Amino acid sequence: MLYVRVDANEHIATGHLMRCLSIADAAKGLGEDTTFIMADGGARELVQRKGHRLIVLDTPWDDLDREIGPITAVIEKERISRLLVDTYQVTERYLAALSERVKVAYIDDLDQFHYPVDTLICYAAYAAKFDHPSKYKDTRLLLGTKYAPLRPEFCGLKKKAIGDGIERILVLSGGADPLNAMQLVLDVLAEHPAAHIDAICGMYNPNFDRLRQRYGSRKNISLHRSTEDIVSYMKSADLAVSAGGTTLYELCACGTPTISYAIADNQIDNVSWFDEEHIIECAGDVRAGDISDELRRLLSAYGDRAYRQSVSARMQTIVDGNGARRIVEHVLG
Repeated sequence: MLYVRVDANEHIATGHLMRCLSIADAAKGLGEDTTFIMADGGARELVQRKGHRLIVLDTPWDDLDREIGPITAVIEKERISRLLVDTYQVTERYLAALSERVKVAYIDDLDQFHYPVDTLICYAAYAAKFDHPSKYKDTRLLLGTKYAPLRPEFCGLKKKAIGDGIERILVLSGGADPLNAMQLVLDVLAEHPAAHIDAICGMYNPNFDRLRQRYGSRKNISLHRSTEDIVSYMKSADLAVSAGGTTLYELCACGTPTISYAIADNQIDNVSWFDEEHIIECAGDVRAGDISDELRRLLSAYGDRAYRQSVSARMQTIVDGNGARRIVEHVLG
């Protein structure tokens, strides 16, 4: 049995949960069931719809030190020996308390402090900047994009065929989109009626009804409230405009030319690395000001087919879709 401690709610959206669900899918493929442990039941429906067991602690999602007692009781009752943890709310005290009882594997991309864990996972393309090997001598390190935990449908995808023009654009704004970046992007894209636009809002997006009122009458814009088949949209799109989380690695697997933007601190390193490597150009941080002009400039640049072919080919060298399986094998091995 794989045990995963992760949270998802209207405050922190679904990024952590979605990558853990990918790991759970990989575990199922290897014959292992998964139990999720969460502070609250905000994502109960999603976890159970995927066929996984859920334990709700009824604790504050943003104060994990107060959770040490309740989760210790769960560890003892369930006889847990290995636990995968994925939340930015961890503290050194919390991880140390868990590590006294179980082997802890922690997924991180911030390097906030020295993590007292058995296994540290950092699949970010920019992982080298943290210099983990010099700081962790007795910790198993799973580093780099080969460990990007993508769903099975992103494994082994064919080289993307790049068309002459941009006929379909996919817009992704993450699970919550509290800044309503989706509207900003759609306002720019609406200036290009030749392309059909699929705009996928996350399950916690508070602006969905407002977006539907604003764009519902536009024949070339289709608004979707989340989707179970994101890979089909990514594969069929000629261009994507996306917030800068794990979604960028999924788009890399598909080879879909992409323009990124940031909406949170934890996305800055990601969008910056891809931009500096000229693999996924970044339109900017929506919190720092209007990115509309830069987005227009990039849309013009991506109109060049040769450029889209070049970035697509480079994107598909970043990940191979087997990262989730590799994580499971190490955590349960």
